[in-house]
Amino acid sequence: MVLTAIGLIVLGFILGSIPFSVMLGNLIRHADIRTYGDGNPGAANAFKAGGWKTGVPALLLDFLKGAVPVFLAKNCFQLSNVWMIPIAIAPIAGHAYSPFLNFKGGKAITTTFGVWAGLTLYQAPLLLGLFCTISYLLLESSAWASIFAFLGLLIIYPFFHFDVNLLITGALNLAILFHKHYPELKLPIRLRRS
Repeated sequence: MVLTAIGLIVLGFILGSIPFSVMLGNLIRHADIRTYGDGNPGAANAFKAGGWKTGVPALLLDFLKGAVPVFLAKNCFQLSNVWMIPIAIAPIAGHAYSPFLNFKGGKAITTTFGVWAGLTLYQAPLLLGLFCTISYLLLESSAWASIFAFLGLLIIYPFFHFDVNLLITGALNLAILFHKHYPELKLPIRLRRS
C-alpha cells in the first residue's frame, strides 16, 4: 500500500505539473498564453488566447489531471486513509508550482475542481461551483471570489460528510490557493458594481 500511495503521489504531481494550457496555446494558437490576461498559465488564459478551441481542451485536461490520480487512489486502490491527503494535494501543487514552468505554475482552480471530483464525485464540485458563481457575481476581485468560494466549501461540506482527512486536504488546498492569489488579495474586498 505504501509503494502504491507514493506512486500515486508522484503520478499526481507529474500530471499536475504538465502545463497543458501552455502546450495547447502553442499548438493551436501558436501563442504563449502567458502573454494574455494576468499571465497565468492556466485554462482562463487559454480561453483568452485562443477562444473555446484552446480553452475547452485546456479546461478539460486541467480538470482531469486533478481528478484521475485521486479517483484511481480512492476507487481502484481503495485508499481512503491519511494517504489521500498527499495524493489529493500533489496535482494541485504540481499545477501551482510546475517544474516545467520554473515553478511558476497556474492558480490551480480547475485542478482543484478535478481533485474534489475525484474525492467526492459531484458533491464538492457542485457546492464549489455554486459558491464560485455567487462569489464571482458579488465580488469585483476574482482572487477574493475564489478564496471565499473555497472557504464556503470548507464550511458547508462537512455538514454533508464529515471527514478529518478531507478537512486537512481542504486546508492545504486553501493555503495553495491563497499563496497563488496573494498579490491580488492585497487589494481591498469590493462588491461588484451593477
